[in-house]
Amino acid sequence: MDLVDQFGSDRVFNTPLSEQGIVGFAIGCAAQGMKPVAEIQFADYVFPAFDQFVNEAARFRYREGATGYHAGGMVVRMPCGGVGHGAFYHTQSPESLFTHVPGLRVVMPRSPAQAKGLLLASIACNDPVVFLEPKILYRAAVEQVPVESYSLPLSKAEILKPGKDITVISYGAPLYTCMSAIDAAEKDFGIEVELIDLRTLYPWDRATVIESVRKTGDAIVVHESMINAGVGAEVAATIQEHAFNSLCSPVQRVAGWSVHNGLIYEKLNIPDVARVYDAIWKAVDY
Repeated sequence: MDLVDQFGSDRVFNTPLSEQGIVGFAIGCAAQGMKPVAEIQFADYVFPAFDQFVNEAARFRYREGATGYHAGGMVVRMPCGGVGHGAFYHTQSPESLFTHVPGLRVVMPRSPAQAKGLLLASIACNDPVVFLEPKILYRAAVEQVPVESYSLPLSKAEILKPGKDITVISYGAPLYTCMSAIDAAEKDFGIEVELIDLRTLYPWDRATVIESVRKTGDAIVVHESMINAGVGAEVAATIQEHAFNSLCSPVQRVAGWSVHNGLIYEKLNIPDVARVYDAIWKAVDY
């Protein structure tokens, strides 16, 4: 894209390969009023920088109090998730770790057009943003992206498909798995499934999810990352807290297993169409 030629080497440049240094540098730029967009080449390697996110970026505004300094405007992009052959160090999806940190926003788009709108909104946001990009979609998702500048609202879910019988909540790459499972289940069971894309994982859009579940009476949460203490656990707990009397069946979670992603088992770990289809059937048959 010739970004260096377009914007100059003082704005677009490579850094030393130090994740802690990359994020720390971005925090310093944001504290001085800039809008840094940093990149961690793979989300699997972000962990050396975790201290910078948790103890610096997320707490900057709280620590500075009335001085007005903050790290808002900082965006850190990172490719995440599996591609079928990434094994231990190119498959992880660590979004739930960041959703446990007040002061950060966590975003994961599902497509190129969504990525552009959410990224521009993240850059304009007054909070530091962790922007996770499912790398399998770099080559799999094809979409016409408007040339002009536009933004999509953060912390606002999108109903991709309306329905009246079951609510399926997901984000990122698994949304396409959900679409295939829903298509098959609707034909087989004669139901209408509502599909919701969270888009922002923290702070997430509770109102849209609760309203949907109160209407349908059944909820399934699907995500690629580990099921234990994942985003789905928070969504399920919130549904049972605010829509318990509307539930016709227990909230289900379809997610990655609580194991490391070994190469030969990677495809068995990531939720597939069969697992989502089976969860829909369990809700129907309950």
